[in-house]
Amino acid sequence: MPTLPVQKKPTTYCTLEELQLRKDELSAELQKDNEQFNTLWNQLFVKRKDSTKGEFISSIITNSITAVDAFLVVRKLMKNYGGLFKKKKK
Repeated sequence: MPTLPVQKKPTTYCTLEELQLRKDELSAELQKDNEQFNTLWNQLFVKRKDSTKGEFISSIITNSITAVDAFLVVRKLMKNYGGLFKKKKK
């Protein structure tokens, strides 16, 4: 896990060469951090392997069962507690 950099006190620069040197150092640090970020980002989104037809059909069935189950749970909750969600008449 990368750590956050420690904030340094501002430095004063007397010459353009010192300023250019610091700019180059910061540019190198940014490039290194960017490479590390890209590596972590690519690890986060790993492409899944292609599934077979059997796995595809299995996933469709599983998702369908989950959807039907969710629908039945909501229907039962609305039947038992539906009065809580209705607007009250004045």
